[in-house]
Amino acid sequence: MSVVINTNNAASVASNNLATSSANLQRSLNRLSSGSKIVNPSDDAGGLAVSMKLSAAAKRSSAAANNIGNAISLLQTQDGVLKVTGKILDRMSELATLYADQTKDTNDTAAYSAEFDQLTTQLDNLATEEFNGTTLMTAALDVYTTEAADGGSSISIATTTFDSTSLAIDGLTNIKDQIVALGQDRANNGAVQSTLGFAAEVLSVNKSNLEAAASRISDVDVAEESTQLARWNVLVSSGTAMLAQANQSAQSALRLLQ
Repeated sequence: MSVVINTNNAASVASNNLATSSANLQRSLNRLSSGSKIVNPSDDAGGLAVSMKLSAAAKRSSAAANNIGNAISLLQTQDGVLKVTGKILDRMSELATLYADQTKDTNDTAAYSAEFDQLTTQLDNLATEEFNGTTLMTAALDVYTTEAADGGSSISIATTTFDSTSLAIDGLTNIKDQIVALGQDRANNGAVQSTLGFAAEVLSVNKSNLEAAASRISDVDVAEESTQLARWNVLVSSGTAMLAQANQSAQSALRLLQ
């Protein structure tokens, strides 16, 4: 083998290997310190794009689940109003029956009629009840049940069929009809609540799976990366020692000149 001074090929190779090992050591340190497999876009450009898309979809699923929760709260509030409305209608039907008693004089029937009128006013007040600015009795809303809120599946919250204008103390049939309609409204309310509950459950499962998929791409495997860190630590140490040895090899040429 030739002995030369100007070119130290062994030192150049050792330096290149040391630089590579040092870069890989730094990459492992960055990954372990950040908990992310993709610290820089250059680490995995394609994986970064996919993980960002999956993470965004998971966040939208969470937001959609929150929207569904708000819709369920609205429905629960609406049902509370409908429940009170039912109690009032029950009393009104009772008053209408008492009013029809032929043994009562005009003073008696006037008392029943006065209470009936007060209850009618209360029904009108209930009809204007709101939930965060949305009128409960006329809430015609579409609740999106997927993270694609601009065109995904939705469940409709319909308006109630209650109408207090047709009620009169001498019209028991209309009162009975409104009680039946109110029962249907409460049944519809419960059905929508149940459906929204299942939709929220699906969103929760989807969110978990999306987060898991994004994690597999972007989150570092600490056990695996710790092994790599130990490897690169050893290679950096040995590479440094070998570079020092390679730099000493030129000393043999000096000894030949003495």
